[in-house]
Amino acid sequence: MSAARRPRGTGSLTVHADSTGRRMWKARVHVGGGAYKKLTLGPVRAPGSRVGLTRTEAEAQLRRHIEALTLAPAVAEAVTVEDAGQRLVERLEALGRKRSHLEAVRSHLRQHIGPFFDGCTLESVERRDVEAFMAAKRREGKAPKSILNYVGTLHSILAFGQDRGWCRSNPAKLAEKPKPPEAAEIRFLDEPELEALLRAVPDDVLGAVERPLYLAAAMTGARQGELLGLRWGDVDWTASKVRIRRAWVRGEMGTPKSRRGSRAVPLAQRLAVELERHYQASRYQSDSDLVFGHPLLGVPLDRSKVLKRFKATLRAGGVRAVRFHDLRHTFGTRMAAAGVPMRTLQEWMGHRDFKTTLIYADYMPGQHEAELVDAAFGQGSIEGSKLSEPEVRSDT
Repeated sequence: MSAARRPRGTGSLTVHADSTGRRMWKARVHVGGGAYKKLTLGPVRAPGSRVGLTRTEAEAQLRRHIEALTLAPAVAEAVTVEDAGQRLVERLEALGRKRSHLEAVRSHLRQHIGPFFDGCTLESVERRDVEAFMAAKRREGKAPKSILNYVGTLHSILAFGQDRGWCRSNPAKLAEKPKPPEAAEIRFLDEPELEALLRAVPDDVLGAVERPLYLAAAMTGARQGELLGLRWGDVDWTASKVRIRRAWVRGEMGTPKSRRGSRAVPLAQRLAVELERHYQASRYQSDSDLVFGHPLLGVPLDRSKVLKRFKATLRAGGVRAVRFHDLRHTFGTRMAAAGVPMRTLQEWMGHRDFKTTLIYADYMPGQHEAELVDAAFGQGSIEGSKLSEPEVRSDT
């Protein structure tokens, strides 16, 4: 490490070697109140190279940073990360955000962000602190997707604080984040498995609701919460449509997951017959009553009990273990295999992002693809689906 003497109050300029051995210009700038801000200006230019910064260029860049900090408005209030998070939750509540979103923010703040940044003010948080937070979560064994969710909440807290004048910057914006994992192979039930599941539904009070519920999940692609919030008025028998307008999530009736969530899905004949049978047997038949409500009380089914009984039914039917959500994948793969255009499938499934729908693209029927491969390699001695026996030559 080397350092250059500088006029008092203008910060310090040093050279450090990073983890790869590359020499980097580092700066330490006084920002008031006994606090300092550490900066990485760039790599040191080696003799004869055009890459990196000379000392003169590093000095000039440091002066620009000092000027920017001098002109930056003073921090309005020293607010801790946890306190800012609590105030953000209050703000989101006032804006009417969904209960599921509020609970996720509270959970991230209580279990992860608050304990790690305990007592830290927003202004004191730096990029390296955010990256240290992510590293700590990786050591705890958290999945990359979970870590991205935690950092997303931290980003929102810092952005909220920046807007309120509690910090000058948002270091979470610059932090190097883990890449989300490649999408795992989707799971779904084939036709024999779906039929085995339906046959294994218990012949009891709840089973009378569960059979049409499972079939509706597989034949509409609706999410579990959307099905639990479905009302008889949403079933359009005349137009052969099921209209998704609300969802029962975390004990609260709200709107579907995304803007595209409100949609209409085709009502297939088999499902229409099953729902008609279920309707005739139900004691709750008004338009405002739940289609898949508790058969005795009419209230939404308990999600944990639905999942527990679903797993038990899979075992009873000898069907491999899948999630309830995989019934939605069953719909997606079947529709793709039937040739439904991806854009249409996106609308039916309520995907906000078209990329999400593309996970089903591999199941679409090819347009003469096999014939194209055959033409490229030639038919040769291929007959049917088996190769003909090679000609055997005898020695002469």
